[in-house]
Amino acid sequence: MYQHIKDLRDDSDLTQKEIAEILNVSQTTYSRYESGALDIPSSSLIKLAKFYKTSVDYLLDLTNDKAPCKK
Repeated sequence: MYQHIKDLRDDSDLTQKEIAEILNVSQTTYSRYESGALDIPSSSLIKLAKFYKTSVDYLLDLTNDKAPCKK
């Protein structure tokens, strides 16, 4: 499970359906992303990182640092 993705969504008071619409996927597909049952495509990870202003590493639970990567 990608806990950071779920936590960011919950902290933003958004539903799975709302995030799914941003990613142009179904709510079911997004739910599978959150649970880890389905790998998240890199294009969706980038959209989420930009949306939440964080890093892909944070979304994938590879770090606890929410700060976005510096270019």
